[in-house]
Amino acid sequence: MWRRQRGQMKLSYGISDFMKMRTTGLLYVDKTAYIEKLEQLNADYVFFIRPRRFGKSLFLSVLEHYYDVKHKDEFSRLFSDLYIGEHPTELRNKYIVLKLNFSALNTGSKTELEASFSRRVIQGIRDCTFKYPEYFDGILIKWDEHITSMMDVGAILLTFLSSVKQTGFKVYLFIDEYDHFANDIIAMGSGDLYKDVIHASGIVRDFYEAVKIGAESVIDRLFITGISPIMLDDMTSGFNISTNLTMHVAVNEMLGFTEQEVRNIMDHIGMDQDREGLMEELRNNYNGYLFNKDGQARVYNPDMILYFFHQWQTTGQFPEQLIDDNVKTDYGRLKRLIANEHNRLLLDEIIQSEKIAADIVSKFSFDQMYDENYFVSLLFYMGLLTIDRQEKTRLLLKVPNYVIKTLFWEFITQRLERNYELHLNTGELRKSIEIMAYEGRIRPYIEYISKHVIIPLSNRDLAGFDEKHIKVILFAYLSESRAYRPVSELENENGFIDIYLERDRRIPDIRFEWILELKYLKKSDAKMLEETKRKGIQQLERYSASRNFGERTDVKQALIIFIGKDELVVVEKTQENVCVTTTVVLSIGCTLSN
Repeated sequence: MWRRQRGQMKLSYGISDFMKMRTTGLLYVDKTAYIEKLEQLNADYVFFIRPRRFGKSLFLSVLEHYYDVKHKDEFSRLFSDLYIGEHPTELRNKYIVLKLNFSALNTGSKTELEASFSRRVIQGIRDCTFKYPEYFDGILIKWDEHITSMMDVGAILLTFLSSVKQTGFKVYLFIDEYDHFANDIIAMGSGDLYKDVIHASGIVRDFYEAVKIGAESVIDRLFITGISPIMLDDMTSGFNISTNLTMHVAVNEMLGFTEQEVRNIMDHIGMDQDREGLMEELRNNYNGYLFNKDGQARVYNPDMILYFFHQWQTTGQFPEQLIDDNVKTDYGRLKRLIANEHNRLLLDEIIQSEKIAADIVSKFSFDQMYDENYFVSLLFYMGLLTIDRQEKTRLLLKVPNYVIKTLFWEFITQRLERNYELHLNTGELRKSIEIMAYEGRIRPYIEYISKHVIIPLSNRDLAGFDEKHIKVILFAYLSESRAYRPVSELENENGFIDIYLERDRRIPDIRFEWILELKYLKKSDAKMLEETKRKGIQQLERYSASRNFGERTDVKQALIIFIGKDELVVVEKTQENVCVTTTVVLSIGCTLSN
């Protein structure tokens, strides 16, 4: 446990208002060097996406306060001790800023979405004009009355830009959550609605065509952000002026925290005990994101890091949950994406292997997202996969960290329980895991999952069944208990351990960790049982003799052999190093028997 100290700097968890952070003493991790970098890239019209809750809105707020002429007199107070305060560019505080945010639009129907979209544009323009009364004085009331009666959102924007032109200023346009309503439509499966508003003659396309026209005269800079490039290809012919910097090596670490930045946060909040142990915990849980194969460093999801430290500051110990509910994946959207059978199988393979070789597609349309490369790319943009490394001609992607693994496992349990109408008794499940953790007996847990999850599977699901499928199911239900951190294919000098059950640091009194060797035999291969058992026991002996486990008495070992879906063999090694074998025949509605 880490102790808090007096005088700690307050964390900015959940806050994306740069002005508030800088004027109320909240911690801000300095990313302002990227203001200079973006200008040096000569990308005046930027398209840049990152996963949910990755600091996009805060970065837009930083840019707003740096470039907005309204904040000119506040430059020193806001930026003097930051990188850009010491290295200001010529464009600082030179623009009228127009901010638009397309989150939480009404996607109930085409009419409701168009009206909601128009209102959001009009409200953003109104907020802008009222923000600068000294520049719009005299035309403000007349103009406000005029746009109220207009229906064409493109014409509304161009009318506003014409008014700006009279002031002599240029516009910096920020568009946040540009794809939020599109993601809602995808989750609902409303392909026709998407095409109506995005494709030719749709209101969204009209808007971006007006932005393109405005860029010829008044809109001098543009920054668009969201979580996927799903609309970029569909808008291309009407809007082809932006530079996609999403995977540019120069901005790999622009959002998210590097390890050094995480260490700096620990300094500011007074976390100074067992620093390396804590860093290892954070690294496993939240790190791993790489957006260019040549990026200098992997980054942590900033929301997850601030959530963790906020919980620690509040309670003085680890948070009860490793992840904030706000970061959790939109399961409705993921469910819709795997309505395609090929994608469902592909997702299963990714979850089982925790990696895949694929090329990341920089833009794609709604119609393409069910194709393999586009589907995998979308998982990358959602933050469910990240770049591992380039291997010859192939780009390898992997699941970035333990928290994302648990999100996948949770998705698997939801799908199993929904498809097979499973109703597990949470109390019984948790008790079986506690027996494993505190009494050192694994059989109750294996039997429970076998009877209540594996047996109900259909013959179709069993067609390609193997150890990987079983492993994912075991992991999924173990992760809910918070007793263990399941590790797949843990490497040691004597090979790769199928499953290593490491005690969760949030429950340090867990008595036993586990080394598990997992085997699966089809009914037709049952004659191979004795040979499979012999080889499995030999593997356990090699693993337990390794330098990491040789002297430990708190690490137990078990071989688990599934034969079909209704029979299993469990071999547990006792304290006296004797193997005890139990054969269990299972069937729904029957009592488990030896």
